Amino acid sequence: MNSESIVGLLAAIGVPADVVSIGAEADNTWCLVDDAGDWEVFWREQGNRYDWARFDNEQVACHYLFGRLTWSQVVRGVVGVLPEKV
Repeated sequence: MNSESIVGLLAAIGVPADVVSIGAEADNTWCLVDDAGDWEVFWREQGNRYDWARFDNEQVACHYLFGRLTWSQVVRGVVGVLPEKV
């Protein structure tokens, strides 16, 4: 997973495109930006960064963001555990 493929993967689990900003900061979105080789993930609101994390690897940053947003979908009941086969 990388910054090019994450958008499609997030869409596949029902995360609206306007909730994520890849490559640029935007208010009221989860941002994934490259800062001179370090990858930053954070929620941006009113120009401030919240829940900020920095990674030295693009794939790790993408998996972190994917995990955070997948969990939010589980909490909302949009995705979840598959029923057990009998």
